[in-house]
Amino acid sequence: MKYCLLGEKLGHSYSKEIHAYCGLDYVLKEVTPCMVADFAFSNEFSGYNVTIPYKKTVMPYLDFISEDAKAVGAVNTVVIKGGKKHGHNTDVCGFIYSVKRIGVTLTDKTVMILGTGGAHNAVKRACEIEKAKEIISVGRNSKINYKNCYDITGVDVIVNATPVGMYPNVFDSPIDLSRFKSLTAVIDLIYNPQKTKLLIQAEELGIKNTNGLSMLVEQALCSQDLWLDKTHDYSLTEEIISKISKDKRNVCLVGMPSSGKSTIGKLLAEKLSKEFIDLDIEIEKTVGKTPSEIINERGEKAFREIETAVLKEVAIKSSKVIATGGGAIISKENRDVIKQNSISVYIKRDLSLLSVNGRPLSIAKGVETLYNERKDFYNLSDITVQNNGDINECLKEILNKL
Repeated sequence: MKYCLLGEKLGHSYSKEIHAYCGLDYVLKEVTPCMVADFAFSNEFSGYNVTIPYKKTVMPYLDFISEDAKAVGAVNTVVIKGGKKHGHNTDVCGFIYSVKRIGVTLTDKTVMILGTGGAHNAVKRACEIEKAKEIISVGRNSKINYKNCYDITGVDVIVNATPVGMYPNVFDSPIDLSRFKSLTAVIDLIYNPQKTKLLIQAEELGIKNTNGLSMLVEQALCSQDLWLDKTHDYSLTEEIISKISKDKRNVCLVGMPSSGKSTIGKLLAEKLSKEFIDLDIEIEKTVGKTPSEIINERGEKAFREIETAVLKEVAIKSSKVIATGGGAIISKENRDVIKQNSISVYIKRDLSLLSVNGRPLSIAKGVETLYNERKDFYNLSDITVQNNGDINECLKEILNKL
């Protein structure tokens, strides 16, 4: 039996990886709008998923529509049995799972949904099933919009069902969470990047939060249940969430100049089958000068601006090992960029072992002064390892902690 994802542009889809992990013969099927009818009447697949912009388009070609799909007004799963095509919407069960896995209930809660498109309807249906007290929809041209939504008090849960913050526009956020004083949870349906700007703010405010990866995986497995007439175990959901998260995330190395970030980064990238990026080399490729030359000619402030711009270009993409410059971590903007798609690893080395050759800031300020300016930011890293001796032991420790 063969299955597929029907859509128009599917280059960034994770669906094939999810279903292939479960052993399904699954492909991505890109078709133009004029080809949807032909696809719907073909017998090429035993069942299929549907994504934008065809979740509504396929509905007239189906024999049966489930209650969830009717309520949402969209189909994301088609099951073919006895020659009949059954339309379902597993986004609903996927969303409910993503909320419950972070220990949040929607029952008797006031839920604000950002966006009024197709994803909004699936979230609204889930909120109705879970008996939310009130559901508030926010749209650009709606009665409740992104200017007056802050006037609403008592909002418990906010769900971002818009594409704001999605790759490649990862530095945007739809709202300011700090203005909602009773907020207890934030769910962002976006999963690329792994932490949107919205979720980073939620984290800083101490609010429970999750991205859309768990919803994506669970809805895919619910689709499989319908196709194969089975019931999956939630442990499989968690296993796939963990695998995709690790595969897609970057590993970002931070630490003092001469701490071994580049050497370790190359070895680590090889072990993890990820691309290695040396941020200093990327800066030189971009402006035609080394970091030392930029600092000597234009000063540290000008260099930091260039560094941030290049880091954004590099870290926005997935599955890389990135060795940063020694001072990259001092900028909050840079730290937030790193958080979005990366796990940060602090390579710590005794100051007496650090070289100052070719490092103008280390020479000008002194290694100890430079370290004292930066140590608090290094210590914010997700993982810390010591690199005073055998570099292979340091590498082994990183791999174990990852």
